[in-house]
Amino acid sequence: MVQSEQQAARPGAAFREAFVEADGFQIRYMEAGHGPPLVHFHGAGGLRLSHAHDLFTEQFRVIAFEAPGFGQSADNTTSASMADLARTMAQATANLGIDSYNLMGSSFGGRLACWLAVQYPERLQALALSAPAAILPEGYSRPTGGPEQMARLMFAHPECRPPMPPVDPTIIAKQEALIGRLRRPNRDEELESQLRTLNVPTLVLFGTEDRMIPPEMGRIYREIMPNCHLVLVYDAGHAIDSDRPEAFASVVSDFLERHEQFVVTRTSSLINP
Repeated sequence: MVQSEQQAARPGAAFREAFVEADGFQIRYMEAGHGPPLVHFHGAGGLRLSHAHDLFTEQFRVIAFEAPGFGQSADNTTSASMADLARTMAQATANLGIDSYNLMGSSFGGRLACWLAVQYPERLQALALSAPAAILPEGYSRPTGGPEQMARLMFAHPECRPPMPPVDPTIIAKQEALIGRLRRPNRDEELESQLRTLNVPTLVLFGTEDRMIPPEMGRIYREIMPNCHLVLVYDAGHAIDSDRPEAFASVVSDFLERHEQFVVTRTSSLINP
């Protein structure tokens, strides 16, 4: 395979790196595509582009942020809470000249997206939460471990995936310290009370093979949020966008385009192959 073909096959190859200032942070983001804006907040492992991101660019202008304190960014000792960090991310988006947008959050980024949504609902066209970590079981402790152990937790079939690239231990330590400082109770009454009044069209997705967060937690979002739809993606783990990129991108794109009229309401809440 020639080099250009290798680059084309790599997830996120078409994305360009850029930076935006907000609240004293120099915030990195990756962007590609044209159309209505789709802003993405990553999970606890940091910014990672998948083939699903590439598929979204066929319909949307995709902006995938790296939250302050993650990756190569400086330590984030400023953000005092998830609500505070969400305000920073809202400002970063506004500083890109984007006043109205679709918002997607994965795992940790799902909690961050929820906090942005309850503070700035008027800015959101729709909200998509992939295996969100905003509502967790009582006594839940976030699993951690080495690359092989995390791969087993993240993916439905880790044996079929290439080895996860090593991550600088200092970056992991920095990110874990930030996550630990921002953590709230597994059932955050303040957030949940505000989610009960959030009328933004919302789609919650869990993989049926999620080993990080029990998929049944998705039913709580549907119960407490007035305009929420739940989809279980068959044979997908915590990283739904990597395990089932085509199915994930298809149902999310359809929802962002048609909201309550999206395809799942006419079939079932389980996405099969």
